[in-house]
Amino acid sequence: MLLRPQGVPGSGSRPGRSCPATRPAPPHLAGPVRAGVRLAVDVGSVRVGVARSDPGGVLATPLTVLASGPGAKSELARLATDADAIEVIVGLPTSLSGQEGAAAAGARKFAADLADRLAPIPVRLVDERFTTTEAHGALRRGGKDSRARRQVVDAAAAAVLLQAALDAERSTGRPAGQPVTRGASA
Repeated sequence: MLLRPQGVPGSGSRPGRSCPATRPAPPHLAGPVRAGVRLAVDVGSVRVGVARSDPGGVLATPLTVLASGPGAKSELARLATDADAIEVIVGLPTSLSGQEGAAAAGARKFAADLADRLAPIPVRLVDERFTTTEAHGALRRGGKDSRARRQVVDAAAAAVLLQAALDAERSTGRPAGQPVTRGASA
């Protein structure tokens, strides 16, 4: 899995290119996946990681990391519009037992606000357990030290989340997660 943000040397894309070349899915991956770009968001208290899929829904790649705060939702809206995204996936942090705490409540509020801003682009919540751990592991195996990982781990975690959602849709024929209802943040 590619875990370098777009436009970074060695990422396989030139600066300014927003999407890797699409290839047909291998036969064992072929399944009912809606065509179209998707974005995924890993919401944190300091940073918001963003990932993007190719138009065929085969591969998720890290896109960028935004500073948390009021400007993050505006920038996400711009990214979704520029990519002509068919949906945006927001990670829902839950405990190992599936219980939701304060971080999940924050992610639900963020997703609801984003759904209001992005309409008619749908927003979905998808369980993000282990995504940051997987991203740290992949970056470590790729030779990134802890300081370098800190700068890109949120985008890498968003890519892990998005890839899991794409794979789930491919295996079930249904979009992953749960839809976010507009107006739910009021």
